[in-house]
Amino acid sequence: MAGVVFVPLATAHAAEDGTEPLTIATASGAHKFAVEVMRTDAQKERGLMFRRFLPQDRGMLFDFKTVQPVMMWMKNTYIPLDMIFISKSGRVAAIAADTEPLSEHIIPSGTPVLAVLEVNAGTAAKIKLKIGDKVRNSLFTP
Repeated sequence: MAGVVFVPLATAHAAEDGTEPLTIATASGAHKFAVEVMRTDAQKERGLMFRRFLPQDRGMLFDFKTVQPVMMWMKNTYIPLDMIFISKSGRVAAIAADTEPLSEHIIPSGTPVLAVLEVNAGTAAKIKLKIGDKVRNSLFTP
């Protein structure tokens, strides 16, 4: 069909800068972020490595495609981060706050998850994030 463009559902809502909207609903309100979504193995392997800055309203979402136990680390990552482990339904399953930059220490999800959201360290405390809070993004089932 000439003139017809098919956009994959996963990227249908991406902004011009390649980010996607993500909202975390906590007792303190709805908190909006623009996130880069890492879908390929190469993207997930690199993550936020070597970056020196992450804006406060930004994050990186790792899509593991299937629900599974996940292990993360901070190798070559200069920015202190909060890691938010998220279930398929979009519920916060675990939080690793204030992870240590440049560390090769393994940070486990502790439970099977579909995704991990990385945001600046201190964000989880600032928005009063708790286990069970809801994360909204096209990746998660409503």
